[in-house]
Amino acid sequence: MTHRTLAYEVIADKLRKAVLSKSLPDGTVLLEGPIGALFDSSRSPVKKALVILEAEGLVRRFDGRGVLAGSEGEPLRIGITSEMLGLDDEGSASPKTFAWQNFYYDFENTVILRAVFGRFRINELALARHYNVGRTVAGDILNHAAESGIVERDEKSRWWINPLDEERFRNIYEVRLLLEPAALKSAMQRIPADTLETMRQRLIEVSDRFPQIASAELDSLEEDLHITTLQYSANGEILEALKRTRCVLVAGKHIQRAVRGTLPIDAFMDEHLDIMNAIAAGNYPLAEQALTSHLQASSTKAKERLQAYLATSKGTPISYVLD
Repeated sequence: MTHRTLAYEVIADKLRKAVLSKSLPDGTVLLEGPIGALFDSSRSPVKKALVILEAEGLVRRFDGRGVLAGSEGEPLRIGITSEMLGLDDEGSASPKTFAWQNFYYDFENTVILRAVFGRFRINELALARHYNVGRTVAGDILNHAAESGIVERDEKSRWWINPLDEERFRNIYEVRLLLEPAALKSAMQRIPADTLETMRQRLIEVSDRFPQIASAELDSLEEDLHITTLQYSANGEILEALKRTRCVLVAGKHIQRAVRGTLPIDAFMDEHLDIMNAIAAGNYPLAEQALTSHLQASSTKAKERLQAYLATSKGTPISYVLD
């Protein structure tokens, strides 16, 4: 199977080359928003690319927003251009590479709220027509969703929505309870102290403003703990297995927003902070206990939100889903 280059891989590659070649001078402040604009990308792939480069030692944290290019140099706030990143070079990644991102959130939300009612087939051509895009972009949307386990492709190359009923939620949380503490054991020995401290401070800052916070900030905090932190694990097999469980992180946020007003917003920041503090102290037994308690509580809340949504919705027809 041909590997489909993902947005964060392209962004990481371009930034890596720019840092190594000094096209981005040492100390250049790199912010997710402006970089995303250059790539016609959302912030999420940029954030993931910067995490990769930080692990490689090509960017570093500092006492301010964003990260700094290189391993030395004072913060340098300059306008980053497409030329500096090699985006104007012949054969470089075109913004059209990420056209699928313009439609992905709507697709993800729609599909997840249908997945709670069972398994359904997706018509790829109808999906392309729905968003008025080509089959390539529709395929990009579906392939990205498949990475999170939201959809899957069968042996006849047909796309299906994976069901997200109560039983599957329960099974996936059981897997997370087994694997996330195991991944954390080696991850907490390898995660850079400044990366951990940045995530801790973000938790504190958001918690101080609760409930006046944006949904995207909650998503970012979930990713900090359950993806960014755990990716430092030395066991790649566990990380691959955990990728299949990310669908509940994705599904949870959409279902929670769908029932907002029926149930309170989940204020999980203190639970996350207990885990982060234990990691910072190098206390694995305490971190394991805090993570396990958090996952158990999250499982219960996920069940309650799912039941609340099912009690108020019967699902609506979708043009690209075959009922």
